[in-house]
Amino acid sequence: MPLNKDALTRYRLIDERLRNTMVKRPSLDELLRYVSEKLDKSISRRTLLLDLKNMKESPELNYMAPIAFDRARKGYYYEEEGYSITKVPVTEYELQGLEIAVSILKQFQKLPVIRQFEDAILKIADSVSVKRKALQEQGLIHLDTPPEYKGLDWIPEIAEAIRTRNVIRIRYQSFERDAPREYRLEPYHLREYNNRFYLFARNVQDPRPGVRTFGLDRILDIWPTYDHFEEKDFDETSYFKNAIGITVPEGRPEKIVLSFTPHQGQYVKAQPLHWSQRILQDDEKALLVEVSLLVNYELMMLLLSYGPELKIIRPKRLVRRFTREAKAMLAQYDQD
Repeated sequence: MPLNKDALTRYRLIDERLRNTMVKRPSLDELLRYVSEKLDKSISRRTLLLDLKNMKESPELNYMAPIAFDRARKGYYYEEEGYSITKVPVTEYELQGLEIAVSILKQFQKLPVIRQFEDAILKIADSVSVKRKALQEQGLIHLDTPPEYKGLDWIPEIAEAIRTRNVIRIRYQSFERDAPREYRLEPYHLREYNNRFYLFARNVQDPRPGVRTFGLDRILDIWPTYDHFEEKDFDETSYFKNAIGITVPEGRPEKIVLSFTPHQGQYVKAQPLHWSQRILQDDEKALLVEVSLLVNYELMMLLLSYGPELKIIRPKRLVRRFTREAKAMLAQYDQD
């Protein structure tokens, strides 16, 4: 039984009416009027009867709603008190995660692998949306709308090129150039970071080895080619292993020791900066952790975001760099 948005909305409206025990149990005609008025369009008795049957029996929906018909009062009702199809057994924190995940999945709906699960995504999205609204109305939770990702229209074509190992041409407008430039690329990997998507690929026209990064939001056009490349020479797991973000400079990762205030340290312990994080000291004076990382732009921005809650202990090279950044920030205000 294929699901669609209209069907899910009808199920929700039927559920809403059957849960309302303050009014009499609705007959089929009354239920039909209620759903039609809410949808602002007519639906047939056959459709409504099929909806009731699906809510009760469909293994795909898995509602198994305890819908019964009261012959004496000639109306439908739930045999199980307090039952609702919108009761999602998750915490507020888990609900927020579901909301974000569903939003991302819906943005990828053009991909064939996601299209296979479209019905399931719609069902989850509808249930999460209803639960979210109920919690917000009770003042228990507020969830910001997940961000709109730029460049998503290019993902199906790029993903297919990665799968088939097909060289692509792109017209790309970088922030450093006044005019766009064309590239011929061997596409290897797509990655999201900080609400933006990036393509990791080798520039076929560049004789130098290595992978380059292209922001999808700066791609102006993509064209397929008839050229193919051999198995990609790129292991994304190893490539990003020692880095935060999407910038991976050459060299070896450095042992970085960071000192956090006890208060900030609680957050750092709850959500480690990196998988390599190791606690060196944890007492009433400070939390000292060691991470093994490549020093890149994203790491610097992360460390600067902690402000006075963080002191870098070593390496000294990073301490000096951080000191210069702090002095430059202070100078901005000294000029005022």
